[in-house]
Amino acid sequence: MAKDNSVYIAHMLDCIARIDEYIESRDSFYSSRLTQDAVVRNLQVMAESSRRLCDHVKAKQAHIPWRAISGFRNILVHDYLGLDLDSIWSVIEMELPRLKMASNQCSQMHE
Repeated sequence: MAKDNSVYIAHMLDCIARIDEYIESRDSFYSSRLTQDAVVRNLQVMAESSRRLCDHVKAKQAHIPWRAISGFRNILVHDYLGLDLDSIWSVIEMELPRLKMASNQCSQMHE
């Protein structure tokens, strides 16, 4: 049975909140493997939830690169030996705020 989109949106927002909680600064991210592991895991879970959103929800947030998120998840899961911390940091800094805003907007539509 498919879950309601609101469940996936809430899950994405929870993962983003956890990442925000784990990261104190850029330096703390780069210096702590524990933080890196926690962030990467939550990025994986968040991206997996985004893949399960219906096309209708994604179309309402067309400015979000849904295919890129899915592709990034595949890199995180399958290319774990070649993870680039600079790329991950860039996603955290540049993409997560936009995704958080879009997810909040989707969440409000589903209330």
